[in-house]
Formats: sequence, C-alpha cells, structure tokens
Amino acid sequence: MRVASSAIPDSLVTQLTQLNARQHRLLEQASSGQRVQSAADDPVAMRQALDAQTENRAQSQYQQNIAFLRERSTLSLDTLQGLQRVVDRAAELATLADGTRSPAELQAYASEVDQLLRHAVQVANARHGADYLLGGTRTDQPPFVLTENAAGQATAVTYRGNAAVSELEVAPGTTLTAQVPGANPTSTGPRGALADPRSGADLFAHLIALRDHLTAGDTRAIAATDRAALARDEDALLHHIAAGGATQARLDAADAAASQRTLALQKTVSRHTDADLAATLVELSTTQNAYRAALQSGATLLNTSLLDYLR
Repeated sequence: MRVASSAIPDSLVTQLTQLNARQHRLLEQASSGQRVQSAADDPVAMRQALDAQTENRAQSQYQQNIAFLRERSTLSLDTLQGLQRVVDRAAELATLADGTRSPAELQAYASEVDQLLRHAVQVANARHGADYLLGGTRTDQPPFVLTENAAGQATAVTYRGNAAVSELEVAPGTTLTAQVPGANPTSTGPRGALADPRSGADLFAHLIALRDHLTAGDTRAIAATDRAALARDEDALLHHIAAGGATQARLDAADAAASQRTLALQKTVSRHTDADLAATLVELSTTQNAYRAALQSGATLLNTSLLDYLR
C-alpha cells in the first residue's frame, strides 16, 4: 500500500495537536480543581451540576426569607410581651381598686392607667426598620393613633392598619408570616392582637374605661366589667405570643432543613464537577510523556532521507 509523502507529517501534526489540547485541558483541571468547566467536557454532569446550582440559589433565598421572618417575629414577640406587661399592671391596679381605697388613691391609679395607655400606644407602634409591626400589610404609617380632647386627656385610640398579613416562602410550597395585625373588626381572617370581636379584646378602649371608672371612683364597674375585660385582653395577647413561639420553632426547623439541603447540593455539584487531583496529575504526566515521545519520533522520521538507506 502506498503512503503519500505528506501522510506522516499530517498525522504527526494531528497527534501533536490532540496531545497538546489534552495537556492544556488537564493543566486547567489540575490548577482549578474542576473536571467540568463547560458542557463540552461532560454534558450530563454539567446539566446535573447546573440543576443543583439552580436549586441551591432557591435554598439561599429561602434562608434569607427565614432570617427576615425570624427577626420580625422576634420584634413582634417583644412588642406583644411589652403590651402584656401593660395589661398585667392595669389588671393589678383594677384589683387594688376595691371599696377600701380612698378617692386620692383611686385618682393616683387613674393617672397611672392613663400613662399605661399612652405607653401602650407607643409600644404598639413599634417598627422593624421602616415597617410598623402591628399594622398588617399597611406598614408605612403608625397603626394606632391616640386622640385627645381639649384638656389633653386621651379619649380614643384609632386603628389605621388592616387585617391582612404577607407571607414569604421558606421551603418549596411552604409559606409563613411573622406579621400580627393589631386589630381586626371583621371577624374573619387573622385575629387582631389588641382588638378583635372574636376574643372580646379591645385593649385601648378597656384601658380608657378603667381610667374613667377610677377617676369617677366607680369601683363596682371596675369589679363588674373592667377586670374581666382586661383578662380577655391578656388572653388575646397570650394567644399571639404562643403563636409567635410556634412560628419561630417552624422557622428554626425550616432553616435547618434548608441548610442540610444546601450542603447536599454542594456535594452534588462537587461530585459532578470536581477533578480527582491524583488521577488528573497521573493522566497529565502520561500525556506529557506521550507528547514528548511524539515530538522525538516525528523529528527522527522527518530528518530521515533516501540517502540514509543508500549508505
């Protein structure tokens, strides 16, 4: 079989080009630690790695949502517990205001309840960053507004929020909220923390009534209505405090699950794309030896002429 004179150099160039490309690829793998850097390296592995990276980004967003909700939930619980302390003190004053107290003592109690009322409004208007916590989804304005008469006496507290809550996704198909509406007069949807006809709570109205009964010295009304009203207010707050604790437990569980899934996805990406450094270095050494051998063989063949056989 005749072999064209150009066949040997053409074959040599092809072999050297392939070996050089292989050396370059192995050097990149050894230096970067990545076996798969493009779809051409291993299409199946690249697809699996890309899918895992996409899911990993979703898990990262879940964890950001969880961190935001946990922070808001903590602040909401602090707010509700602060309001519970107000109710506890008001209930204590209502208990002290029995028939044995002097008018001066009742007036002192009334003044303290008035201060408790103003403090409760301040606490209920707590914020998380720029967002008011107890206004439902209407977070851009104070949810509770205190009205005073010409004498500077607090006469009413108006709710300007709504009864809606926003939710964030913390796992595929799972959403949670850390919002607590301050009031809900509709009897549907989330329960209002401070005012809701379903629980009988109406904290600010009850504080105003207690103050007015103390001012008037009406201890019978205090015993007959105010103590029970404050007990309903406290029950409503305790309901939300317990719900907040349950929400935080769910957030902790969701965070742990997201962290475990993130770790598993990172291992998946590593398994499909990371290079086996020892095997890569062995293969690189073998390729370099083959490249040098091809150069030496080619040089020998190309330097051989017909005169070498006629000597």
